[in-house]
Amino acid sequence: MRTVIFDLDGTLADTSGDLLAAANVCFRDMGLGDVLVPGQDSGTALCGARRMLRVGLERAGRYDPAEVERYFPVLIEAYAGAIDVHTYLYPGAMAAVEALKSQGYGVGICTNKPEGLAETLLLRLGVRDAFASMVGADTLAVRKPDPEPLREAARRAGGDPAKCVLIGDTDTDRNTARAAGVPSVLVTFGPAGAEMAALNPEALLDRFEDLPAIVRQLIG
Repeated sequence: MRTVIFDLDGTLADTSGDLLAAANVCFRDMGLGDVLVPGQDSGTALCGARRMLRVGLERAGRYDPAEVERYFPVLIEAYAGAIDVHTYLYPGAMAAVEALKSQGYGVGICTNKPEGLAETLLLRLGVRDAFASMVGADTLAVRKPDPEPLREAARRAGGDPAKCVLIGDTDTDRNTARAAGVPSVLVTFGPAGAEMAALNPEALLDRFEDLPAIVRQLIG
């Protein structure tokens, strides 16, 4: 079976608001106030918890790697407790997923979000059952851009790992697909959308309505 595997943060859903809110919980605890700004720092939010902490501490002139590690679990706990306050699915995302399934494609998720958090978020958004597989950052011993999580997401969705396409929003997704020897489609509507063309993916996606046709062109 051919499969379409999606990244989660910045691809299917804009999770930046809740991620930034969790980071600011940490900065307030440090006495710095809300250092990161929704909208302005959305791209940073989608690069992970440690990146948010580093950027915020650098902005405040207090960067210390030990402080990043000390507050990492604090951020994760804060995020887990308010994971779906501001998060929303991108317009047309689930309609595209259902269209792909109706056309015979297996559909799954491969994310660098920890598996437990990803499962919780998908359940809160009411879409977990739409995906046949979900591989997170800690599901395997390796994570993207290693190709194995993508291959495993395809296998768990009932597909052939050599006949899949990865839908993502970062160079990590582009590099993962390249390492796996399969095509990637990068979305242009995420926080780093303007930078996607320079990564030379097999296709760019401006709106989810176009995805089924792009997938047919890439993997048949």
